Amino acid sequence: MADPTKTLTGVKVMVIDDSNTIRRSAEIFLGQAGCTVITAEDGFQALSKLADHGPDVVFCDILMPRLDGYQTCALIKKSPRFSNTPVIMLSSKDGLFDRARGRMVGSDQYLTKPFTKDSLLKAVAEFGRRDLLAAV
Repeated sequence: MADPTKTLTGVKVMVIDDSNTIRRSAEIFLGQAGCTVITAEDGFQALSKLADHGPDVVFCDILMPRLDGYQTCALIKKSPRFSNTPVIMLSSKDGLFDRARGRMVGSDQYLTKPFTKDSLLKAVAEFGRRDLLAAV
């Protein structure tokens, strides 16, 4: 079977994280796979970029200043335009409570940091292609 991560060209991915290292790592991994990457340092910056870029998939850190990941995810999911956009929570904590809280605000998946290139691309392949297939 063909590698699902090879079909990521053209998928728009937003990465929201206050860590420059995490943003750069994700940008490199996703860029190498052919994705268009939009980055934001926090929820406020992400929300202002969301309408302009219309990402297919959003990765959102949980612990951020000003607007945390749960609040950011909830606001994205409340927007009629972006309610179906997959939001994948990123956290260095792998607790059941964090996962449950992420689900309560509408997140579609949960990735533990530090993520691997493989786990990041698999998540985009699963969620990003679903949007592309729905658009066809």
